[in-house]
Amino acid sequence: MSSQVNSKEEEEVAPLQRPPSPPLHTTFAARGLHAQNFPAHKPRDLRIPSPQAITHVAWSCDGKRLAGVGIDKITRIWTPETSMESRAATHFSGGHSDDVDYISWNPTHPELFCTSSQKDRRIVFWDARQSRHTQQIILKISPVQTNYSPDGRALIFTSAGHQLFFLTFGKDGDAAKTQWHLSDKDGSIVASTAMFNHVGDGIILTHHSEHSVRVMDYPTLALRESPAAHVGGCVAVALDPRGRYLASGGYDSIVNMFDLSEWICVRTISTCENAINALSFSYDGEYLAIANTGSYIDICATETGTPLHRVPALAPSPTVTWHPSKYVFAYCGQTKLREGGPPPVAVISLFGGGI
Repeated sequence: MSSQVNSKEEEEVAPLQRPPSPPLHTTFAARGLHAQNFPAHKPRDLRIPSPQAITHVAWSCDGKRLAGVGIDKITRIWTPETSMESRAATHFSGGHSDDVDYISWNPTHPELFCTSSQKDRRIVFWDARQSRHTQQIILKISPVQTNYSPDGRALIFTSAGHQLFFLTFGKDGDAAKTQWHLSDKDGSIVASTAMFNHVGDGIILTHHSEHSVRVMDYPTLALRESPAAHVGGCVAVALDPRGRYLASGGYDSIVNMFDLSEWICVRTISTCENAINALSFSYDGEYLAIANTGSYIDICATETGTPLHRVPALAPSPTVTWHPSKYVFAYCGQTKLREGGPPPVAVISLFGGGI
């Protein structure tokens, strides 16, 4: 993997603007923590020749595998501690008839995952120990994003029409086989993104044209909270692993941090100059990575909102995801076509130490 970034792209990335100093009691030093030296690291980029982008990357629950999808019908899975070379990836194919664009790992088993495609309208379930898929569900709508419940026995997904649907794992009627099936919930709830909370008794929804975040009980789907979050639409959310905060990002380029005990916005991060694409907390909840429509990833301190480092990227990333137990995150995208330059390539990148 190359660690060099095109110099012209580097020039386009504005430096981080430092806000006023935070209260002393919230700093790493006051809390007896050693702050990570992120500027000491460089991005490690894997370029894959392709006219299409890598659209999503995700870590297995044990952090040993990293999966990437988007450029074709194949799901590619790497073991980053061994190699992130293109030829080192394990390929999973045969489940989709068109391009795969999203992947989710089962949070209870490091070998199980599912993939989805908007074009072929399928959600396919896999076991990494075998090459053939374990189940294939053909839908009437196009799935955009999937998310497992904490116990791995329910799956929520949003459609291209911004509707919310549910899959559950179990026996359907008199069926002898335990498998995934569509629940009887009819898709009447609108949502662009959806995720379970850490306990599994609630779901968090956003809509690209709504200014608020919706929190609903599960499985009753009764509305619990609806805090105002963004001007022009909320497009990304992430839950602090410690259960203290919910981070939300919007088209307004702002990230808001909500206290989960009182559902009030306790701090606002405004370091980004571009609309937010995705958010991810580090495994200990101390750091927040922010992907946006610019060619960079921002890292901020959770407790203070202080910007710590801006990571130059080869392309805007639609997603960012921290490793489940190390200070490393993955992101992806596609380089831009430049006049007189090489053709665009798909990119998967890692940033941080420990791998």
